[in-house]
Amino acid sequence: MQHDFPLRQHPWSFEAAVNARYFDTKSEKLGDEYRLYIFQNQNLITKQNLRGITEKWADDHKLVLPFVVDPSGELTAKIEADRSMGGRIPLDHTPTIYIVTDNGHGAQVTEVTDLSQLYQTLDQIVKPAPSTQAHKTASMH
Repeated sequence: MQHDFPLRQHPWSFEAAVNARYFDTKSEKLGDEYRLYIFQNQNLITKQNLRGITEKWADDHKLVLPFVVDPSGELTAKIEADRSMGGRIPLDHTPTIYIVTDNGHGAQVTEVTDLSQLYQTLDQIVKPAPSTQAHKTASMH
């Protein structure tokens, strides 16, 4: 599950998160592609050019960005809920990736701080716990 946590030091990030939620309504794949595009180009984005960048991205994907992206405020409310949750964690950087498990061994929540280690960390976490029966049998001999 992905959550939006626009950082306050990026004055355009909340609007970008609303745009991403809008594209999610078309398909989650589009929303994810937009988020990735924004992350990859964040050094070029300003509050003044975000709309134009987003309109071009939408046009490249055969979509029309409406003049008012969130007229009901529903998308904004979802982002505010994500931001509130992030504040309780406390979340202080993005992207933040947590792997959450309920396999009964090891930590239930692990943060991935090095994205190059994501798959290695996943492999470690989902590796089955050593069988206690095998341990007992080995101890008896």
